[in-house]
Amino acid sequence: MNEIFQFFLAPYESASALNISLEFIAALFGVISVFYAKKENILVFPTGIISTALYVYLLSQWNLYGDLIINIYYTLMSIYGWYMWSRIIDADNHHIAISRTNNIDKLKALGIFAFTSVFVIVVYRYYNIMPNNLSFGESVHYAYSKLSSGNLTTFREGTPYLDTFTTGIFFAAMWLMANKKIENWTLWIAGNIVSIPLYFVKGYGFTGIQYTIFLILAIQGYFAWKKHLNNIA
Repeated sequence: MNEIFQFFLAPYESASALNISLEFIAALFGVISVFYAKKENILVFPTGIISTALYVYLLSQWNLYGDLIINIYYTLMSIYGWYMWSRIIDADNHHIAISRTNNIDKLKALGIFAFTSVFVIVVYRYYNIMPNNLSFGESVHYAYSKLSSGNLTTFREGTPYLDTFTTGIFFAAMWLMANKKIENWTLWIAGNIVSIPLYFVKGYGFTGIQYTIFLILAIQGYFAWKKHLNNIA
């Protein structure tokens, strides 16, 4: 048990009180934001902006560029989503409703995922976060060897490759949420499952706990939105 606590607390021994406090506040507002999303409440966006803006600062301090890009995008998409959820779409003063994706929406989401993943790879290779002297095949072998090593330190060297996946999937999920597509929850669930161990391995315990709560809320959000769709069908 002491080893578990040490694993959780060790990264914070050298952290400033300010950064620890900001991480806690950012995680708290992130959870509040997802709670509002589950309730289809527009407060998801202002609370989310507080969380992501704080994370932009923190991630710049931690040199986690993939996560930094995600949170800049979250902030911008929260502004877009705030507009989309609040605008009147017809003469009866109706707002955008929960719906399912059509084929065009799926292609757009896939395009966002693919473009984002490639963009993150380019950025990571430029800054040599991923080795920039490897071919595609060599990169795949390198990532597999690091992630399957069974050694925590070696595993951490391979986490940028998982960041590529989570960044792409979260970009697509945020776009779907801004447009009230129920499939956003499916992508959040998949991304959170990958992100939870990643943040603990990286040593950011508060954020790891936050993403664990995100996963629970995303599952609840999916069923809440699905129930709403079934009721109006």
